[in-house]
Amino acid sequence: MSNLYNTIPQSRSDKKLGSFVENGNTLFRLFAPDAVSVFLVTFSSLEDTMGSEHIMSPDPDGVWEIKLDGEKYGLYYCFKVKQKKQKNIEPLCIDPYSKAVATFNTYLNPGRSIVVKPGNYDWEEDEWVQRDWADLIIYEMHIRDMTAHHSSGSDYPGTYQGLIQKGKKGGIDYIKSLGVNTVELLPSQEFSNIEIPFCDSSYSAFNTWNPYERNHWGYMTSSYFAPESYYSENAKELEWNKWYGSSGKQINDFKDMVKAFHKEGIAVIMDVVYNHISQYDSGNLQDIDKKYYFRFDEKGNYKSESGTGNDLNTEAPMVRRMIIESILYWMTEYHVDGFRFDLGKIIDWETIEDVIREAKKINPYVIFVCEPWGGGYDPEGFSLRGWGAWNDQIRNGIKGENPMNGLGWIFGNWYGDNNLDRIKSYVNGTLIRDRKGLFQKKEHSVNYLESHDGYTLGDFIRIGSKEVRPDDIIKDIDSNALLSPVQLKLNKLGALFLFTSRGITMIHEGQEFARSKVIAKTNLRDKNAGKLDHNSYEKDNETNYINYHHADFNKELVDYYKGLIRLRKEFPAFRKAAYEDITFMHVYDNDFALGYHIKYEQNEFIVLFNAAQKGDEEFKLPDGNWDILVNSTLAGTDKLGEISGKILVNPVSGFVLIKSK
Repeated sequence: MSNLYNTIPQSRSDKKLGSFVENGNTLFRLFAPDAVSVFLVTFSSLEDTMGSEHIMSPDPDGVWEIKLDGEKYGLYYCFKVKQKKQKNIEPLCIDPYSKAVATFNTYLNPGRSIVVKPGNYDWEEDEWVQRDWADLIIYEMHIRDMTAHHSSGSDYPGTYQGLIQKGKKGGIDYIKSLGVNTVELLPSQEFSNIEIPFCDSSYSAFNTWNPYERNHWGYMTSSYFAPESYYSENAKELEWNKWYGSSGKQINDFKDMVKAFHKEGIAVIMDVVYNHISQYDSGNLQDIDKKYYFRFDEKGNYKSESGTGNDLNTEAPMVRRMIIESILYWMTEYHVDGFRFDLGKIIDWETIEDVIREAKKINPYVIFVCEPWGGGYDPEGFSLRGWGAWNDQIRNGIKGENPMNGLGWIFGNWYGDNNLDRIKSYVNGTLIRDRKGLFQKKEHSVNYLESHDGYTLGDFIRIGSKEVRPDDIIKDIDSNALLSPVQLKLNKLGALFLFTSRGITMIHEGQEFARSKVIAKTNLRDKNAGKLDHNSYEKDNETNYINYHHADFNKELVDYYKGLIRLRKEFPAFRKAAYEDITFMHVYDNDFALGYHIKYEQNEFIVLFNAAQKGDEEFKLPDGNWDILVNSTLAGTDKLGEISGKILVNPVSGFVLIKSK
């Protein structure tokens, strides 16, 4: 058994896979080298329980094929695959190369592939937004979250079309108003919306963790070439026992979304999950050829470095090919500008190298960043291969690892082995020339303080400041959202450090107003209802939706973020200054005070912080007059005053100064 399950399959083929029209006929091809028989099953209607079966023929490389007369655009189809030694009934499998999928919303998420006509869209001369990685200001966001709340004013809440509807409080107009130049979409490849029943022992796994039985974030991919259909359904909430995606309109809806962002100069990054597939679906790669597509341990069990039960065997040639072709397809067919790889360390290095090499042949500016976890944390390995990676060091060093007993620098505390030298390293891009640095180039460091995972930065600060306890039941959602003076200062200090540090800058949706995720009260059995949420992946409700009233409550912080974004965009020193362009100032009596001087091109800047919780810090300024661009209240590119000689920095605050011309 050890040899059987630990050998990397070598079967491969260069034949075009999936469904496609050629010379007036429609071809269907499936790679399933371990199958003993494969049938194409076609349906004239989604309501048909029985389809027409067509026997397929294999070639020596494990590709099964059949040709049907005519151009079968819009046809629903599946494959019925019988594997060796298989005794149970073969489920109907969707095509791994499906360009659109109709899914029936129930526990096992059965689906039907759709024959799609490629290139059937007017891009109006749209092209990629090509931008230096160092210039990226990323807004990580969930397509549904941005307009699902009534405060967004959307006529199509929670959808691709709702996201790009103009003249509304939420969605694209709001995103543009912030000044960010890139959006990073949480998973939007077709994924399973529904997970297995809660506390039902009749299923293979016993769900004790998800009373919502939902997968809201999307990290359970079902099809790597198809856009998520839920975001094309103008439904208030997910409807069970109903087909979604039947028309295939999700294809053009997704393209409309990309084109709309591009018209605003905003690039689009997709969060993609190539380390595992949806765990509980019927009719996926596990039913096509599990021995080829997945990794196993010595006992023949699926490996699960991903924690989701089925790690993809990316070393296998046809898995690697599928990943690469999927990436290239989203670039060419959907004009996507870049990708964030979930748990990228689970994917083998050869695939990582091949992906970026092939993608750069199409678009030299294509963006590749990853979550460098999965059997270890290795951003340096990705940087050596030209990839960016999420910088957990700056996240944990600046805000902390957890708000109960792992607070960081903005709280006047050292988390773990952080110290002043490490903080200085983060300013410069966490480069390998520094002790414990991670990156070959500063533009490989994705600097962030908040992502979809964990507490929002706002809630981290609410708990870390001890003004809210993690087990408190929040009785007044609006009062909880409104920032206290202490919380406002801490949020501003973290933001100031983030936007003035070299590297790629990323914020998460709502970070700019210290978004709070209070677990919405429902009729479900969630004992944590009313508490602050740190893992809202399963909640398709007001726990996750962006409440734009709360952005109004905390307008001062929103304006501060907008000002920092303008500052970073206006002055390349904060994006591109070299290590040698930055000189740190000497501070003798306060380990939590930091100041540095930047000389870059025609400008000089002074950046000052005092993260001590008590006591002012006085900094002596270099000779000359200095204009204030950022103080404890405002941020931006307008002159807020002039100063020379010395400056007093209050606790939990900072300044940015520019040399007067």
